[in-house]
Order: sequence, then structure tokens, then C-alpha cells
Amino acid sequence: METMTRADEQMDVAVKNPMKVQPGVARMRELTPAQRRAVMFAQQQVLKAQAAKKAKDERTAARMRMWQEEEAGTKAHAAVKSVAAESETHDVSLREAIGHVLRELRTRDRRTLREVSEKAGVSLGYLSEVERGQKEASSELLSSIADSLGVSTAQMLRMVADYLDSVNE
Repeated sequence: METMTRADEQMDVAVKNPMKVQPGVARMRELTPAQRRAVMFAQQQVLKAQAAKKAKDERTAARMRMWQEEEAGTKAHAAVKSVAAESETHDVSLREAIGHVLRELRTRDRRTLREVSEKAGVSLGYLSEVERGQKEASSELLSSIADSLGVSTAQMLRMVADYLDSVNE
């Protein structure tokens, strides 16, 4: 009972003598120097994270604009490319066909080489060389890359076979 009256007395004093407190200042007065440093560090980290998110959003927006421009340009040049492809008899190797299909899958999903390479556990440079048909990937790597692109290895190989059929016709 005695503690209740002391708490009530303290509340009455606080109500009778309200102090003018600036926001955030009262809290800082109660902190030790180490706690203040921790708060300042946390605030800096929040600002850095916000800046990083803004930069990432800007890069994503720029990439989306680039893809939209590329799609608009691709539609215009598709007819020219098909005519040029028909007049040109070029044998496509299996590794070039695999690279073509992998790049089509990746760009269709609007993913970067970095995203796919990190998910597949393959270096970015190696994945780029596979896509350009300069390197032959092992079956394990092809499986890992296909999984990271969201298709099974069998589906990817069927797509390669279909691509080879369409080129050889």
C-alpha cells in the first residue's frame, strides 16, 4: 500500500510540474556515452541502408528502361535478322545452342548474369563464356545453371534440341 502511494505521489508531481522536453534530447541524457555511440552508429547504418536501397532501386529502374528500349528495338530488327539468318547458312555447335538457350531463359526472366551466377554457384565470367558459346559446361554445371533459371535440365536440353531443329531447317 505504501508503494502505491509513493507512485501516486510521483505521478502527481510529474503532472503538476511538467518539464519542457525537446524530442529525443531527454532520451540522450539518460544514455551512457557507449550507448550514445551505439545509437549514433545504428542511425548511420539506417542511413547507409536507405541510400543503398535507393541506389538499387535506381539501378533496377534503369535496367527496366533498358529492357523496354531493347524490346522495342528488337521488334523492329526482328524482320531484318530473320531475313539475314535465312540467307546465311551457319552451322550452330551444341555449345553455342546451349549458350543461346541459357541467355534466352535468363533475359526472358529479366535476370542479370550476376544473379544467375550467384544462385548457380558459377563465376560470372564463366557463365558469360558459356552463354557466348566459348566454353563447354559440364553436366553438373548445366544442371545447376538450369535450376537457377527455374527449369529442369531436361527442359533446358529439350529447348536446345528445339533450337537446333529450328536453325537446321
